Amino acid sequence: MVSFPAYTRTLNCFLLNFNGRKQLKHVEYCINSILIALIMIKNAQIHFNESGTPVADDFDDVYFSNDDGLAESHYVFYENNNISTRLACHDQKHFVIAETGFGTGLNFLNTWQQWRQIEGNKAKLHFISFEKFPIKQSELAKALAAWPSLASLSEQLCKHYPIALEGCHRIEFEDGRVVLDLWFGDVHDTLPKMNFTQLGIVDAWYLDGFAPSKNPDMWTQPLFNAMANLSRDNATFATFTAAGFVRRGLQEAGFECKKVKGFGRKREMVVGQLNTANSTRNTPEFYNLNIRPLNKVAIIGGGIGSSCLLYHLAKRGINATLFCQDDALAKGASHNRQGAVYPNLQSENSPSSEFYAHSYLYALRLYKAIAEQGFEYDHDWCGVLLQAVNDSKALQHKKLVEKAVWPDALIYPVDASQASELAGAELPYSGLFFPEAGWVNPAQLTHAVFDAANALQGVQTHFNTDIQTLEQSEDGWYLVTEDNRVGPFSDVFVCAGEHSDRFEQTKDISLHGVRGQVSHIRSGEASDRLKTVLCHKGYFTPSHDGHHCMGATFDKHTKSRELKDEDNVINKAQLMKFYEQNDFAQSLGEITSAKAAVRCCFNDHLPMLGQVPEKSDLCHAYANLSKGKQYDFSEEQVPYAGLHIVTGFGARGLCSAPLATEHLIAKLCNEPSPYSLRVNEAIHPNRFIVRDLIRNKI
Repeated sequence: MVSFPAYTRTLNCFLLNFNGRKQLKHVEYCINSILIALIMIKNAQIHFNESGTPVADDFDDVYFSNDDGLAESHYVFYENNNISTRLACHDQKHFVIAETGFGTGLNFLNTWQQWRQIEGNKAKLHFISFEKFPIKQSELAKALAAWPSLASLSEQLCKHYPIALEGCHRIEFEDGRVVLDLWFGDVHDTLPKMNFTQLGIVDAWYLDGFAPSKNPDMWTQPLFNAMANLSRDNATFATFTAAGFVRRGLQEAGFECKKVKGFGRKREMVVGQLNTANSTRNTPEFYNLNIRPLNKVAIIGGGIGSSCLLYHLAKRGINATLFCQDDALAKGASHNRQGAVYPNLQSENSPSSEFYAHSYLYALRLYKAIAEQGFEYDHDWCGVLLQAVNDSKALQHKKLVEKAVWPDALIYPVDASQASELAGAELPYSGLFFPEAGWVNPAQLTHAVFDAANALQGVQTHFNTDIQTLEQSEDGWYLVTEDNRVGPFSDVFVCAGEHSDRFEQTKDISLHGVRGQVSHIRSGEASDRLKTVLCHKGYFTPSHDGHHCMGATFDKHTKSRELKDEDNVINKAQLMKFYEQNDFAQSLGEITSAKAAVRCCFNDHLPMLGQVPEKSDLCHAYANLSKGKQYDFSEEQVPYAGLHIVTGFGARGLCSAPLATEHLIAKLCNEPSPYSLRVNEAIHPNRFIVRDLIRNKI
């Protein structure tokens, strides 16, 4: 978030330059500037005092006690929320702690360390923290160096600490047994963005942050009310302050409060409990993902989405069986030699851009983590360079840079000279560069994620198994082949790419195929020096095993995988159109092979994950939407309960599948979601029917 003076300057610009209707364009520009100013995330400005304690310049307050910050954290938050006892006898498989003010992460690290030491602890630790001004990674490492006892955990946190991008960053440790959701942004803005049901999700609150006298904007009634709305039955809180208005505000929100002895020289602090969860929910009923038992799970498919589903289930100790019509994994859209991994960003922080940005960052963390564990796949995080090869691309890039929504650590502009240096080849165009992106071998990656899942929880597989129909009975779902009937399963995930709409229950999901062919061309002496992925109208990878991947074609509304010689000609011609005069392009050899696959898409270019909808059921339950009412709904019958759709990743499955599938499994297990309300809505299977109801088209 920006400071108030920055907001004021922009507003003054708006007022001083507004001069009637002729200035509407300028008015629009100023309003957009204000909105951008309000969503941009800035790193904290800090210094270290004579005791080595970090101090926030904007608040003139220390991040932790000069005397013993770790002891203070343990006493105030961990002990006074009675975490150890509660973890040992928790009623769920996950225990959720939420914190206002991540700071240096000391509270999280202490809780993680204590969690490791509890005998008989079976609960997964899920820690949610909100931070308006995230500290820089280098300063985080310096601050945490004061605690040698936390060194091994601090090192892991610093390694995975995210860039300053608004929204939720899901970071996992201990094979997913410890989850940190870091929400960057003002807590008053980010708390309402979380999607939750009336059951509540938080077991304990660490009400932290700079002192009320230093940071009064945070300690408000809306915050206390939001805390209550997110809390489960018997949720507790603890806070270092004993300020009367804080205690009264928490009481008004529904918490029972009492004063207890403070830490060290501080005489008092406040603790409390919410005895009964509120009935408040912020996820509309028609965009909910209902909790499921996941007792016996079947997955139909064999691509990156299926492997990611298996991995997220395995992290939670849930058994699953995979059914694949091919003789091995990754024979469909995941079978290219090299696939680029980078997000599809727009100049605005739209739901689509938010979805892709955070999915991309999570995918990088997951892929790097499994590689470090020994699950190997060919890859190179060499960066991805978007080239302004025509006026349209140049305008897109200009808008993205001017809006300044995205931090440089995610994407930044380069001129032609800088692009050439990054690429290791003379390039005639400016561009945008993703420094952490790159390419992977999709088939090998799919196997690696599968193997990581199998190592956590053995996976049963059935290859060469063509599921033709799905049958529902009182005891669950049955998968039917030409000569067999397998089941019952409590839940079935249809993750079959272009075949996902082949079943009677899924035929109306409005999926369409876009065929694409990638050509493999021999590298030359100059092209071997290419150091980054190039994106023009298609893409071109650095050489691997003496070849580049070049493509891809787009044939709409077809599901054919037949190779076409003319598509190889198109791919080569498209590359040469932009780079014919460049040494790397002139040095290329012949096209030796190609791959064709079908990208599965929806009209809004976003995937679909969740309960398979039945149109007449939704139209009856939510008929009031067509009357402009978002209340007095009938109850859904959910005729296909336990049948889930996971498809439509298009050309971005490598980037988006890991976090999208994690979101789905988390919601089915009643865990916090890594996606905001609007992203949950954007990828929900009900979205097209709901939109048509609202627009009165049904």
